[in-house]
Amino acid sequence: MDKVVGSAAEAVADVRDGATLAVGGFGLSGVPEVLIQAVYATGVSGLGIVSNNCGAMDRGLAVLLAAGRIARVTGSYIGANKEFARRYLAGELEVELIPQGTLAERLRAGGAGIPAFYTPAGVGTQVADGGLPWRYDGAGGVAVASPPKEVREFDGCRYVLERGIRTDFALVRAAKGDRYGNLVFTRSARNFNPLAAMAGRVTLAEVEQLVEPGEIDPDHVHLPGVFVQRVVELTAQQAADKQIERRTVAATGTQGRGRTDAVEP
Repeated sequence: MDKVVGSAAEAVADVRDGATLAVGGFGLSGVPEVLIQAVYATGVSGLGIVSNNCGAMDRGLAVLLAAGRIARVTGSYIGANKEFARRYLAGELEVELIPQGTLAERLRAGGAGIPAFYTPAGVGTQVADGGLPWRYDGAGGVAVASPPKEVREFDGCRYVLERGIRTDFALVRAAKGDRYGNLVFTRSARNFNPLAAMAGRVTLAEVEQLVEPGEIDPDHVHLPGVFVQRVVELTAQQAADKQIERRTVAATGTQGRGRTDAVEP
């Protein structure tokens, strides 16, 4: 029952070329940085990534992306990641862009053993009709396009069939975890992490605070240990290493205004 492993390197030792990984996080919030760096250190390539976005700046999955280790991304947001956009448009990367809520439910469904479900999101668009560019040919043309999906009508409304997602591995980050793999996430870091963890056949969790079984109130558990196979305890320095993606402040002479984006408490 003790799922704690000695290091992140040990946790990812069986990740091989071509493996599929569901990765938690949103922007830079709740990203399993240590496990991603451990995967990078193995030298594996041809990875299939399922994640809301593919890192930001030089953090998170951007490390694997910049090194050319990722072959395919299933996600919902490219955003300001210029390297992601460049590789996609140059035909170096296959990308399946889907609505964010659909991505979340596809991960949850896969983890719950639900092979497919119907949703109204995307009906009447290329999401359902097909033709979205998955891979460009590097010269402005489309080399691989998305296929059409089944659409059915229920009670007078049209819905598109979406498949649940299962991956070989999942990488997630939690604020607290016990040796049985029960996890607790904090505020904005409780984003795609529980869903990614459910979707992985083998789930690896890095935890900022490791506690003994029984120290987490069962009512406070966000993800039961049944979904987690390996737990890595972070050092104090690793746990404190949290970046702000974009900080916006008010112009000089104004008060009480400003915004900080993508902050993990």
